Amino acid sequence: MMETKLLSEEKTVNYKIFTEVFSPLPEIGEILEESESLEEARNKLFDYLKELEWEIRTGRKVFNNEIDRWLSLTAINVFLNIISKNNEKLAGFSTLKYLWKAYKGDEDALKEIGEGFIEEFKHIFLAISGKADYSLGFLGERLLEEGIKFIDFSKLKGRDAGIARSNFLDKVYDIMREYISRYPSGLDKRVILKRKKNKETLKEFFGITDEEWFNYKWQFKNVLRGLKGVEILKKLREETNFKISDDDLEIIEKAVKNGIPFGLTPYYLHLFDFENPYVEDLAVRRQVIPPEWYVEKMIEHKEDRDTAFDFMGEHDTSPIDLITRRYVTIAIVKPYESCPQICVYCQRNWMVQDFDAKAFKGWEKIEKALDWFAEHDSMIEILITGGDPFSLSDKAIERMLNRISEMNHVVGVRFGTRTIVTAPMRITDELAELLGSFEKRIMISTHVESCYEITPEVKDAVEKLNKNKIYVYNQHVFHRYVSRRFENVALRIALKKVGIIPYYTFYPKGKMEHKDYLVPIARLAQEVKEEARLLPGSFRTDEPIFNVPRMGKNHLRAWQDRELIAIKPDGGRVYLMHPWEKGIYPTKLYTYKDVPIKEYLDSLKEIGENIEEYRTIWYYY
Repeated sequence: MMETKLLSEEKTVNYKIFTEVFSPLPEIGEILEESESLEEARNKLFDYLKELEWEIRTGRKVFNNEIDRWLSLTAINVFLNIISKNNEKLAGFSTLKYLWKAYKGDEDALKEIGEGFIEEFKHIFLAISGKADYSLGFLGERLLEEGIKFIDFSKLKGRDAGIARSNFLDKVYDIMREYISRYPSGLDKRVILKRKKNKETLKEFFGITDEEWFNYKWQFKNVLRGLKGVEILKKLREETNFKISDDDLEIIEKAVKNGIPFGLTPYYLHLFDFENPYVEDLAVRRQVIPPEWYVEKMIEHKEDRDTAFDFMGEHDTSPIDLITRRYVTIAIVKPYESCPQICVYCQRNWMVQDFDAKAFKGWEKIEKALDWFAEHDSMIEILITGGDPFSLSDKAIERMLNRISEMNHVVGVRFGTRTIVTAPMRITDELAELLGSFEKRIMISTHVESCYEITPEVKDAVEKLNKNKIYVYNQHVFHRYVSRRFENVALRIALKKVGIIPYYTFYPKGKMEHKDYLVPIARLAQEVKEEARLLPGSFRTDEPIFNVPRMGKNHLRAWQDRELIAIKPDGGRVYLMHPWEKGIYPTKLYTYKDVPIKEYLDSLKEIGENIEEYRTIWYYY
């Protein structure tokens, strides 16, 4: 037994909780206790872990199954990474120092470390010891509770094996369906009827006809923005059944008074649940209504917004105005620096302006940008984005396409637009036919964030494009308000129903002002492995992506793409991200501090989630 530490009563409790974490591997606690210096602890831990690893590899240490054995070896590598001196230099601090000092009862260390830090090591030690119970799987316990027996199908043959496996998979789908049903689609009859009433309410409020409602020019002209938009929301709440909290109205008003762009199309407003807000429509509202932290940070950096919030380093990857280039054969051009509706967590919030004529960059700049593409025969694809390029008129879009048609080296053009979701009436027959008549291949990338956003109007817009051989792909931003169990699965199914192809699942840009939207990388890795994997391949064709500043998209599928190198006192993991250039030509790695898993799970608990359903998240490194 170790001697009792002379700590305050409060710290004694914390110390006890902290040291209990080591119970699966008391040897690690003993090494920390006996080591007189940090380097002594590091060397002894290395020797212990390598000896344990060899015992596992030689079969002297026995596990219940091979999956627990695999996880133990994986967790050993993680712990070795964390105590690595070189990784401490890369991370800028020593995780081991906190472990060592806290175990010795150091008051300062115990004050600084949080529950997230303790939870991380609790699960690392459980994994190393083979006691994580990961092999049961996240559905295993639920299946056992329902009396479903696990069968070794390899011991059955022929039709009997086929029937047994099929029956088992039906039981798995029953549970899966129960999860999916938590997330209503905008194609559900109940939701369609609800929104029909909302539309009638808004038509009466604005004094318009159906023809005006379905005219994108009316939608664009009547975007709720600025102080006028705030007054409309207040008046709507007073005169109709529309509900919105005082806090949200105050934060929107504070934003617009401080020059922070806010935009909400009447069409998207009718997707809100007017009478029962912040439940089914939570993700929809959080697309456009900023949290207080975001507004405060935007105000704090009012004067240096274009540099403070340029997470992707577009200032440093722009060879000419309006163009950003990070890759060998594609670059983006931004002719219009706003959108009919402005997403709170927009990557380019530092440059996005109010939705008006000033957001158009002018033909002189656009022509020069297109000349740049003409001069660079490496550009086989052009991504027209912004802002939202479908904010432009058909004539402006046609003018750009006509210029691009002269470039023999350009194979395809991609438009990045969210109007399909925020104002689907923008996809007129005329626009679809214009895009379809272009001689080069055109595709569209959009951001559908929730199956609640998928509506009959979205379906009509996609069908118009598909009829003209224009395919629509989805780049889903996997933020906190759309990250619950099977929420993304429900989205993928809804996407396929309307003809949108899953493309990327993005980890949100890790910008400081987006704190309330970020999720741990582990949750995205968990979703890909545990939920999306249950879908057919054509439903889950998307790739999980992390954007490395100045470098671009980095896949999150495997360890060759990232390394967990440290854990901050608050429990935030520190990753070394390996950019796409690795293995192609010399490049630098990028260090990223992630959101603490404990903090994320607490936020899920606040909205009524059972966090036990996410228990395997700790083992996705």
